[in-house]
Amino acid sequence: MGTTIERNKNRTRPRKGGGAKLRRQRDQKKRLISLGMDENTVAKMNARDVLTLLKRPAKVAKECAAAQDS
Repeated sequence: MGTTIERNKNRTRPRKGGGAKLRRQRDQKKRLISLGMDENTVAKMNARDVLTLLKRPAKVAKECAAAQDS
């Protein structure tokens, strides 16, 4: 027989780490910059805004291209 921890799979599953979260957020910001957004603008954004913009990358690229043409 095992202990409760050994039998309960929910308590032994791996957790997301803080370092991995920061790495994901840094990569997402790099993706926005590669789409054409300004680095200073991206640096000031919070994580939720970055994710919202990355839902529609074609739209972001189009808006950035239009802003650079003006």
